[in-house]
Amino acid sequence: MTSEDTPLRAAVLGSGSWGTTFAAVLADAGCQVTVWGRDAATVQEIAREGRNTRYLPGIELPAGVTATLDAREAVAGADVLAVAVPSQRARDVLAPLADAVPAHTVVVSLMKGVELDTDQRMSEVVAQSLRIDASRVAVLSGPNLAREIAQRQPTATVVASTSDATARLVARACASSYFRPYTNPDVVGVELCGAVKNVIALAVGISQGRGMGFNTMATVITRGLVEITRLGLALGADADTFPGLAGMGDLMATCASPDSRNHTLGVHIGRGMSLDEAIVATGGTAEGVKSSRSVLALATSLGVDMPITSAVVQVLHEDLPVEHLAGLLLARPHKAEGV
Repeated sequence: MTSEDTPLRAAVLGSGSWGTTFAAVLADAGCQVTVWGRDAATVQEIAREGRNTRYLPGIELPAGVTATLDAREAVAGADVLAVAVPSQRARDVLAPLADAVPAHTVVVSLMKGVELDTDQRMSEVVAQSLRIDASRVAVLSGPNLAREIAQRQPTATVVASTSDATARLVARACASSYFRPYTNPDVVGVELCGAVKNVIALAVGISQGRGMGFNTMATVITRGLVEITRLGLALGADADTFPGLAGMGDLMATCASPDSRNHTLGVHIGRGMSLDEAIVATGGTAEGVKSSRSVLALATSLGVDMPITSAVVQVLHEDLPVEHLAGLLLARPHKAEGV
């Protein structure tokens, strides 16, 4: 670990909206940051002009941000490595870099998902792919819509790691006047909140696309938090995580904001688009589309009931007519609220 007085070097894998935004956060916190991306035009624009007009139009990036097409160059010498690639592609991106990541580097996952086929959380994928100990991995999650943060609107987040030193280093790397990190040892709970809230946001978006109002939205959000909590507790998470920033905080932001891709895609589905049409219209990765299946598979393997998640999977992947969604959500056995 570096001393408190030593400027940190950071790398960000992923030049989309969240990766570029987090690079700006790191730079505003005093880090020298290198962004890696696959798209040559985007990388060149970040490096030469301090902009990413494809994903963050109108935003000027801090001077401390540069970019490269060479992932090994990006991670060389990094104290902090942030991973902001689509969750289902993470293993393919990270595995070739296992021998390039310095031994002192801590890795923070910005990804929100559960891997298909393995049901692994993203921190597990990171540790396994890079062949590093879990104590060197952190996850970051909270009410963190990229565009608002890129505009330097105040927000808070949660940095979770099994190692307090790792969590504190990541928090130090990203703390600024507008970005407030809190540390938390509950990696499982923080990570599951980030993954499942995208699925709930899809359900909210679908219902709003069908013309339903705030009562329905509040119902889906509240019962969605119950689903997230059930799954988290079954995996040993801390109950206190779920009403906090990574739980209810992130869930509210993602379900209510038109800047949320998962909410937006859900609205398109609710208005009658096919999944392929909705993905194109949304214009970016909506992690909940693929994660919905892996989250449901994980829940099923644990015997955890997740009716909202199940309904989203049926609409997106099993050809359930979208007009049947509301009935499926509400046609549940009568029981006490806390059950």
